Amino acid sequence: MYEVDHRQAHRPPRPLLLLDVDGVLNPFASPACPPGYREHDFFPDDDPPVRLNESHASWLTLLATRFDLAWATGWEDEANTYLSPLFGLPRLPVIRFPPVPFAPAEKVPPIAAFAGDRPTAWVDDAHTEEAREWAAARTARTLLVATDPAEGLTRGAVEKLLRW
Repeated sequence: MYEVDHRQAHRPPRPLLLLDVDGVLNPFASPACPPGYREHDFFPDDDPPVRLNESHASWLTLLATRFDLAWATGWEDEANTYLSPLFGLPRLPVIRFPPVPFAPAEKVPPIAAFAGDRPTAWVDDAHTEEAREWAAARTARTLLVATDPAEGLTRGAVEKLLRW
């Protein structure tokens, strides 16, 4: 026989943190590779190469102590293939989107279905009016964190998520 800690059994789920890649972890819109970033040829036919800052690993690890992370990107499974190992993350859940290329507004229905009624923070460089309407209409706590696609994830954005 074992004892059940009923406080644990009734604890609400941790909030979700939905992460886009291009424009968030990969500042693709920067005219040159930003300081602290390194270019990766994951997709040799693409131009420019994927730009990543390996120091983001510590930020993502810290965020994972407060959130359940999931990929919310057109990269889908390739985010786990290329990025999770680079950032020292486990394989993360992947939200399925329409085939690439798709309009940014098309992210909202799959994200809404994935998030359900859980508190959710979503980091993206292209939140649409549909995304803002979805966030405003939810009863669960919701935070949209916008990034500049030429700058990507910043310490300020991480601090905002941690304060939330």
